[in-house]
Amino acid sequence: MMMLALLGFGTVLTFIALIMTRRLSAVVALVSIPVLFGLIAGAGAGLGEMMLKGVADVTPVAVMLSFAVLYFAVMMDAGLFDPLVRRTVRMVGNDPMRVSIGTVALGSLVSVDGDGTTTALIVISTMLPIYHAVRMNPMILATLLALTNAVMNFVPWGGPSARAAAALKVDLVHDIFVPMLPAMILTLIGIFVLAWHFGRMERRRLNWSPSAPQPTKARDDEVVPPERRPRLIWFNLALTIALMVSMMTGVAPPPALMMIAFAIALTVNYPSLKEQRARMEQHAFNVVMVVALMFAAGSFTGIVAGTGMLDAMAASLLHVVPPALGPYLASLTALLSMPMTFLMSNDAYYFGIVPVIAQTAASFGIPPEAIARASLVGQPVHSFSPLLAAVYLAAGLLRLEVGDVQRFALRYAVLTSLFLLAMLLLTGALPLWV
Repeated sequence: MMMLALLGFGTVLTFIALIMTRRLSAVVALVSIPVLFGLIAGAGAGLGEMMLKGVADVTPVAVMLSFAVLYFAVMMDAGLFDPLVRRTVRMVGNDPMRVSIGTVALGSLVSVDGDGTTTALIVISTMLPIYHAVRMNPMILATLLALTNAVMNFVPWGGPSARAAAALKVDLVHDIFVPMLPAMILTLIGIFVLAWHFGRMERRRLNWSPSAPQPTKARDDEVVPPERRPRLIWFNLALTIALMVSMMTGVAPPPALMMIAFAIALTVNYPSLKEQRARMEQHAFNVVMVVALMFAAGSFTGIVAGTGMLDAMAASLLHVVPPALGPYLASLTALLSMPMTFLMSNDAYYFGIVPVIAQTAASFGIPPEAIARASLVGQPVHSFSPLLAAVYLAAGLLRLEVGDVQRFALRYAVLTSLFLLAMLLLTGALPLWV
């Protein structure tokens, strides 16, 4: 068991080191590193089946992401987001501080649906042209977007909160969300402060002044690009709202809904085969990158889980905390959630690690709902995990390397998690000890 745990940590750490130092691309590292360590673990011929099982597990998500990229690309080409961009531009102008603060404001509104993928697609589609026009660092957009979405994802229909409640069998709204709400609001305010800091930093770097020209300001008389479909904006808006409502209400599986919506959007906005082919070719690179990364990540998790490395890592991590620190397990769980959620998926953490921690904490009088809230503290750090599909999606849309984004953003993610922990302790949502 110890050997499997060491191999598991070696797999994850080697992968992280290689992509953060840019020695290998994410796709190559996701496929080759676990195969190498799987061979060392003696998995041998079974690796192929493990890889295919992992790929099969992520196939629905990969399908949804690929058609989501195409759908929102068509919406962007057709001009659905143009009014939102113009309104945002009018508010933020060319001031880097307003742009960074506007990123958090827009991200917090779009994140209400609890879907990180949708948030990334809409916010990046809206804000990236402004960042380019103002010449701001797109790393700031990636950082603020991920941190905002991580905090807003504590809503009851968000993935982490739902997993914590299901794993510990506690009430999602009354035991998790409501006690965390004050700390969640205060942490969101803290992210606005971080955006203000980024804005000041960019003002100095760009030598910005209030009298500077405003290159981002849209003109009403500017030439409309030929691919735009301004007359179809209300149809596109209704279709997008219907898609979001259908996904939230569970009318059909999300991948199926996204495929249907894309087919309708492409046919209505670009009825000729030539136009459809042009739109598909325009965005083929992003789709290929997202799908390749998703399948590679599925192969990675398939091997790590299939060889038993994942279970061994989970068991070994539980022995890190000495029994004398039992009364502090709630706050310690919050601290450990940062590296744990960075190194493993939410499913592995919430369904494999958290229940065992909660069972141990119960012997010290710590209620399960406290452990559930503590387990969410690491989500800002998790938002940059190399095992998270949204990281690759955002990096692909921004044309950035994942390792570069992690090097820039992780320090701010750790600070955000620590700030969230402080607010939970301050508001009484989390006990320091019992």
